Parts: sequence; structure tokens; C-alpha cells
Amino acid sequence: MSQLHNDFHDLDRLTTDVRQWCLDFIRSVDDRPAAMTADITPPALAAPELGEGAEAAVARFIKEISPHLAAAIGPRYWGFVTGGVTPAALLGDWIAAAVDQNLSTPGDSIASALEVQTIEWLLDLCDLPDSFSGCLTTGATASNLLGILCGRQFAGQRQGVDIAADGLSGVVVEVFSATPHASALKGMAIAGLGRKRLVQVARLADSEAMDVDALRIALENSDCAGKIVLASAGTVTGTDFDDLEAIADLCEQHGAWLHVDGAFGLFSRLLEDRREWTRGLERADSITSDAHKWLNTPYDCGIFFCRHMSVLQTCLEVPAPYLAVNSVTPSFMNLGIENSRRFRALPLWISLLAYGKAGIRQIVEDNCSQAERLAQWLEQSPDYELLKPAKLNVVVFRPQGIDDAEVSPFLQRLNATWEVFMTPGQWRGRSAIRAAFSNWRTTQNDVDHVCALLERNARR
Repeated sequence: MSQLHNDFHDLDRLTTDVRQWCLDFIRSVDDRPAAMTADITPPALAAPELGEGAEAAVARFIKEISPHLAAAIGPRYWGFVTGGVTPAALLGDWIAAAVDQNLSTPGDSIASALEVQTIEWLLDLCDLPDSFSGCLTTGATASNLLGILCGRQFAGQRQGVDIAADGLSGVVVEVFSATPHASALKGMAIAGLGRKRLVQVARLADSEAMDVDALRIALENSDCAGKIVLASAGTVTGTDFDDLEAIADLCEQHGAWLHVDGAFGLFSRLLEDRREWTRGLERADSITSDAHKWLNTPYDCGIFFCRHMSVLQTCLEVPAPYLAVNSVTPSFMNLGIENSRRFRALPLWISLLAYGKAGIRQIVEDNCSQAERLAQWLEQSPDYELLKPAKLNVVVFRPQGIDDAEVSPFLQRLNATWEVFMTPGQWRGRSAIRAAFSNWRTTQNDVDHVCALLERNARR
């Protein structure tokens, strides 16, 4: 253990060196590949019997691993919906690792109470009533799972069964959705409902949004006592929004749990000209969102809001006497999947405090303007086809005059330039390219840079 103690003795020098490397990496993202698209394997090393020490281990990382990292925090990483990291959130994450608090239970520090305050700030940011509360999760997958677990428990209660205590035996639950995220289907599998229990609801024409009339018919035709409706506030490809007000009416009439996936679309509520899209959201039973998308906090940080915290706690409570505490602050291990939880609220709390509602709103406004600028260029280009108007922060397009099978190779060649990274998509059965804007560092100059890149590649 002498190496461990030596490293602790040298911690000041070691952290100074690592801090400098981190700053160099952050400042160099414009010159780094937006993404490393080739398959790369780590060096052929066995786990050592005797360690090399922190300095040598970090040096090996810098030499052999760091050249193959993506510039995912950079302004032209437009894949998935990936935010960058604000300076304040970065500092918060460093502090969170240094103080290493476990937020499973309160009673030994202020950390759990700070997560409660962070949830309250998020509700205020999104103009949601204080009838909601919630917790921070590892991401939208965990948050969607929590919504499904709550819906499952609610469905069981309607059939006289406590599913958390007695299991699913004899309980039937149907899940209705038009465009469920893949993580919601994963959640259905984990929750024991099964992916095949999804009742596919029709969509509106040229949209990923739910056809409310089709949902009404599906609910009326269902003789199942347990129902969950998965609605969307910003679908992954079309950024379409379900009519949450009308869907909430139907859920009330048919005793269905309404869960809304707003992983990034939730923050459209910050823009007055788009706020109407989420009218009725306050009537949802549970809501999913992510802070590591548009709020630009480090991975991982998901958000789960719920109007029925007693249902959530019934699903997830940990009945271990040695974990019981006497505190008005909730034990978050009873509200989420993990018992052990890192202090992920701190980067978010510091970032919200540093930049406020206005700062977050500016990020959302800027990214939407950048998406619109790219969409306008594509619409005017003879070489590309804009497949759908850019409503929010996602642009869906493809090159003109090529077959579906050629879209993916074209995207691979584009990403191989290392100047931008975008991901594949599909629109109305056609292969597409998807550019998602959610990074605070992206500028209109980056959009112009990629437009020029698209123009050069089209000519090839």
C-alpha cells in the first residue's frame, strides 16, 4: 500500500498536472476529431499485480487512450442529443468526485437536501407545479423505467394487487404509445411487462405525434383494467409533441397512468413561441427528462418527476432496518433504482446557480436557431433533401438522388472527416441523417463550417 500513500502525499502535484491536461483537452476540441468512428481496442495489458502508481497510470492514459477520445464536448458533435459541459457544471463534477458523498440516505450531510432543492429548482425552471417531486437518475432510461414501474404499480392497485409486494401474477397491464423511445421498450422488458404488451397507436400524418382519436379508440376497445400511456414531448427524430391535454383527458376517463418522455423536449417550455407544445404536461403522472442533454451537465444525470411519490416509494423502498433514518429529507434509495448514488445533483445545482434561467434559456434559443439555419441551407441546396421542417433542435435530411443503401456510407464518409459527427435516422421509412444541437459551445460559425463541408462532400 506504500504506492497508495505516496500518491496521497503527492496529490497536490498530481491534481495540478491532471487539471492542466483537462484544460488542454477542453481548449483543443476544435482541433480534435469530433468523433472516433473506427473500432479501436485498448492496449493489450493484463491487470497488473503491482501497480504503476497514479502518475504512471495517468501518463499511460494520456499517451495510449486519450488520442482516441471523441470531442463530444465540442461544438460540432451533433450525434444523439449530447450536451457539452458548462464550466460551472465541470467544477461541480470535480467537487462531487472529491467529496464523494453517497446520497442513499440523509442524516450524515447536506447532500440529500441539496438534491431536493435541485429538483425544486428544475420544477420552477420548467414551470411545473409543486405537486410534483422526484429524483435524479442515471439518465432517461432509468427515468422511463421509473415511470413504467409507477404505472405498473398503479395498474395493479386498480386490480387489487400490490405488485411491488406480490408480483405480477394475475395482473394484466397494457401500454399504449405512438412513438416510444427505445429506452421505454427496454423499461417494459425490465419491468416484466414485455415489449409485446405495447399497443401501437397510430400517428398523425407526416409526424411522430400520437393520433388522439386512435388512442381513444384503443382505450375504449381495451378490456384491460391496467393501462399505461407513454406520451412524447419531443420525439427523437421529428421532435414532435403529443397533444398532452387531450391525452390527459383520455387517461383520466380510462384510469390510465400517463407518463411523458420529455428527455430534451421538456425544455421547449423555456421558449414562449414553443411553450404551447407542452400544454397539459402538468397533468402527467410522471415525466422523464435529462440534465446531460440541454442543461449541459456531465454524464450521467437524468431527471424523474412524479405527482404520486407514495406510489414511487412503494415500488422502490428498501425495508432494511439498518438503513432507517429519522429525517424529514427523503431517502433517495427509496425513490430510485440504486441504493448507492453519487452526488450528481451538485454539478447541476452549481450550473443552475451560476447561469440561472436566462442562461439555460439562451442555450435552448441558440441551438434552435442553429438547427433552423442548417435546415434553411439544406432546403436551398440542390444536393440535399430536408425531410422535415426543423421544429426544435433536430434536423433530418439526406443527400438528393441516392438510394437508401447509400445514405449510411455517405454519413460514414462525412463523419470520417472528423469535422462533424452526426448519427443515422429514419423518416417515413426512408434512411436519413440526423443532426441534433444541444451544446452550449456551438455557434452559427460551426453551422456554416458544416454547410461548407456538406457542399464539398456532395460534389464528390
